[in-house]
Amino acid sequence: MANSENEKILRKMADAFKELAATVISQTADMEVAPFSRACSFVSPLFGCLGIAFKFAEMDYVAKVGDLAEASKSIATLKVILDRDIEGNCVRKAGSHTRNLLRVKRGLDMVRVLFEQILAT
Repeated sequence: MANSENEKILRKMADAFKELAATVISQTADMEVAPFSRACSFVSPLFGCLGIAFKFAEMDYVAKVGDLAEASKSIATLKVILDRDIEGNCVRKAGSHTRNLLRVKRGLDMVRVLFEQILAT
């Protein structure tokens, strides 16, 4: 990727997560699934920067984000996802939206920690 393309992706990622942060800070609105999954989709290229050892993690992450993006067509907020899976007693079942949300969160945490360590050294 050319530098300008990298900068565009990083800018889109930063803008998307700033919007999510504004929602969290406001404490007045629930986090919508569509903007959340869109922001998370911008993180996928970072896995590619980590090399072949992270290819499985990248594929898993992309699949889980894709599931959340698809869910956003019929489910408005992350709270509704959680409530429905709790009600359906499927929170811990493989493939549930809640479990996929957890896997995406862990992927985000992993990328965050790795890049924090890179910056620290």
